[in-house]
Amino acid sequence: MASYESFGATGAHTRPAFAGWATRTLRRAVSTVQAWRDESRTRNALLALSERELDDIGLTRGDIEAVVRGERR
Repeated sequence: MASYESFGATGAHTRPAFAGWATRTLRRAVSTVQAWRDESRTRNALLALSERELDDIGLTRGDIEAVVRGERR
């Protein structure tokens, strides 16, 4: 009679704890890059406006960084 031993979970996919850490780290990095790109696009769009256009929306050039960081709406 032949016999064998099974190691690990039966029928379940197992992955090392490192994979969870790596996935979270990669997601955090992607999220950080996306936020940076959004801020950059917002900053560039506001900097492209004329003084008159900024005044129409109630901003000055000095307000742009605060708006980009979300400190002013």
